[in-house]
Amino acid sequence: MGSLRKSAVAVSLLAVLATTTPSAAATFDGDWNVQIASSNAACSSVASVSIGINNGQIASRNAAVTASGRVAEAGAIRVTLASGMKRAVGSGVLTGTSGSGTWRAALCSGTWTAQRM
Repeated sequence: MGSLRKSAVAVSLLAVLATTTPSAAATFDGDWNVQIASSNAACSSVASVSIGINNGQIASRNAAVTASGRVAEAGAIRVTLASGMKRAVGSGVLTGTSGSGTWRAALCSGTWTAQRM
């Protein structure tokens, strides 16, 4: 397969993914309560954050924390949380009413669980 044809196939695949992801990810739309646990004793052990998902896009429901990211078709989620100078990146999977995953920041890491509100 020539490089031009490979590029055309890749562009076609990206176009299909771009058009199908938002509608499928919309099944996760709504408000979610996220419980964050740290595996490092030097960090806060437990925190709670409310996020909203609209058409697969993540936004914060809390003025003190900025949330951004995306939920993909099968529920794979990638999110960034920021508060002041602190920033954490998380990933995991959502189902219809719950989810879980891991997160990492500069000096801390841990797990998270989520419940649809």
